[in-house]
Amino acid sequence: MNTACPGKKSVDEYIVEIVSDAGEGAQKAGQIFGAVSAKMGNGVWTVEIIPAEIKPPARSPAGASGIRVRVGADAITNMGDEANLVVAFNEQVLFGRIANGAYSPGTIILLENKWRNDPDKEIVQQYLNAVEGFTEQGFIVHELAMEEACMAITPTPAVGKNMFVLGILCHLLNRDLDKAAHEIQAIFKRKGEATVALNEQLVRAGCEFAATQLTFNFDIQPLSNDRSLIVTNGNQALGLGVMASGMELVSMYPITPATSASHYIASVFPSVGGCVHQAEDEIAAIGFAIGASYAGKTACTITSGPGLALKTEFLGLAVMTEIPLVICLVQRGGPSTGLPTKVEQSDLLASLFGATGDTPKIILAAATIEECFHFVVTARKLAEQFRTPVILLTDANLATGVQPYPRPQICEEWLAPPIDQSKWDPSIPAYNWDEKTGLSQRPIPGQEGGEYVVTGLSHTDRSKVAYDPASHQKGCAMRSRKIAVLQSTLKPPEIFGEKTGDLLIIGWGSTKGSIEEAVQRAQKEEIKVSAVHLRFLSPLEPGLKKIFAGFKQLITIEINYTDEIEQPYINEESQRYAQLALLLRARTLMDIDSWSHVFGQPIQPGAIYREICRRLGNDHSGSGLTDNNSGE
Repeated sequence: MNTACPGKKSVDEYIVEIVSDAGEGAQKAGQIFGAVSAKMGNGVWTVEIIPAEIKPPARSPAGASGIRVRVGADAITNMGDEANLVVAFNEQVLFGRIANGAYSPGTIILLENKWRNDPDKEIVQQYLNAVEGFTEQGFIVHELAMEEACMAITPTPAVGKNMFVLGILCHLLNRDLDKAAHEIQAIFKRKGEATVALNEQLVRAGCEFAATQLTFNFDIQPLSNDRSLIVTNGNQALGLGVMASGMELVSMYPITPATSASHYIASVFPSVGGCVHQAEDEIAAIGFAIGASYAGKTACTITSGPGLALKTEFLGLAVMTEIPLVICLVQRGGPSTGLPTKVEQSDLLASLFGATGDTPKIILAAATIEECFHFVVTARKLAEQFRTPVILLTDANLATGVQPYPRPQICEEWLAPPIDQSKWDPSIPAYNWDEKTGLSQRPIPGQEGGEYVVTGLSHTDRSKVAYDPASHQKGCAMRSRKIAVLQSTLKPPEIFGEKTGDLLIIGWGSTKGSIEEAVQRAQKEEIKVSAVHLRFLSPLEPGLKKIFAGFKQLITIEINYTDEIEQPYINEESQRYAQLALLLRARTLMDIDSWSHVFGQPIQPGAIYREICRRLGNDHSGSGLTDNNSGE
């Protein structure tokens, strides 16, 4: 453990960012810092800062690439508000983050100072102007010769400066250097012992550099937790969930931000007998998965919004043929190719209604990284029990965020059962719908007597093509009834707070942590606000009207688009609501408003808190912000 300096201060949490040009390794440094913090027993949440372009221009505000790491003495569920400290490889990338509200007066900036002596006079002037401007905005700027210090260790500091910065952060927050070295060994061992040794040397040099150049550091006590934890991001959790569910095939086409899920699964799946099929396109990927599921073992396909658009025809086929299928949908900004690297919750309505005809299906939304694991297991079970596709919604915030959570205790009941190859009674139809529930047992290819025609056309219970009114009406009724049966088994959502009050916030997906942190902040000020968070979106969890009736105002908070009522031409008749709000208004016939944005980043708890105060007329809009711990 590092030796604390005289300016050591104990804090409950601390938010740091590392920002750079793309390709300088800021994200890798932050990932290691987050992993070390989690393994030291702290609560952690990370958010990757990814530019829209693959290789944006160097030294540009739009090209900011990096990571935010929030570390706390308690469980951390979201990215928090303004950062306490940022390490910047150049001054220009900070402008993009400032525009996003990432910093506030008192934020400490550790800034690479080599630009002060750059041979290009224009760059020098940009740097000097920026430093002056940052100081005027109330930021605490420390100009540091980080790259120059790296050159004492390596002639190519641009390659290793990220590990040097990791060492600086390890000193400033008293992180365990041995644990950092262990992470470096795990990550770089394939590149050889020399690479591992160099990176370890850079980390230790960064720690020593910070001890001599900076007069402050912070101490965060670990959580009091005796449970065994693991640390993953959401896409890794999806991969672990696929394996834990007993599914043996993932078929997908690479698409941001879902691609890393396939990378992870491909690296570990063969060791448990699984197979990752990289199809030639999104359409082939779902077709391959449906074919595998038809053969008896439910398969999974992983995609994002544009991929779902291409999969819709095959999705309709899976509904009509009642073939189990799991679709993990990692949402990003849209429409079209939209914002590939940014977060959004814009695919709810597309998942529900984005197919021709009546296509009822089950839709779940994970709210935490841990749920990304467990909900895959649930999705596989539901797909088989109800003979239907199940869509599991996550998003870019969960996909790339890193968080510790209890190590899953694998149990046999999670796994898919063996394929039934017993003789099928040929007198039983392939779709032997129970009139009450719409459920039916599924014959599997290879079962003697279980052969039947699979068709996407409207059909009878024996899968015979049928165009008569009664057959089509019955088929639609049976497929829909299954969803109602599932809802009858669900429990109402838990209320975060009192059962009655002035305002109820309704959320779904990755907004849970920010919503509950903001609500808790307001509750401490005796503001009568509560929250509910929905995991089942089709069918909706029961009892919502009864819950909603206890509150004077109802709003959803989402990361998708809402018309603001005060904008030109927007009125009660023309206003478009956020997607969950629109769905709930239709289902409950209650006046449910929405508050949302599509800035391409997670919603901060402080922003939600201020909206709560605004709606309830409380004069607290300027309080409750992050208390930046001065490093002067």
